[in-house]
Amino acid sequence: MTDTTDPTFADRLTSACRTVIGDELRSVAYFTDDAVEQVYLRSDLDRTADLLGFAEIERTGFETGEKYRGTELGEYRATVRMFEHGYLVRVVAGGVGAWVTTDGMSMERFEELAAALKPVLREYDHDRE
Repeated sequence: MTDTTDPTFADRLTSACRTVIGDELRSVAYFTDDAVEQVYLRSDLDRTADLLGFAEIERTGFETGEKYRGTELGEYRATVRMFEHGYLVRVVAGGVGAWVTTDGMSMERFEELAAALKPVLREYDHDRE
């Protein structure tokens, strides 16, 4: 299932990622419980990812914040997954989420990315209501 995402939202999401990550940004995808859309793909990459499969996995993030609530770790912010050729970062806010793929970068930049994406996702989630 794909959704035609508001172009302004897609631009804001991509801009937030580009600002923090720069040239190491590989892709950006947005998802809800019933939709997924890739809003950015770096020109040297192929459109071969199984977006529906990725979305199915990343939607578990909608429950993650609740399950970690009240732990000594504090508030859940993001998930970072490591792969052979890069990283995937998932950030959720309410009923919307995004995953971002990157080349290698420092943990501080992953934290900056999560902080930059949260308000964009929250605003879009609020506008959908």
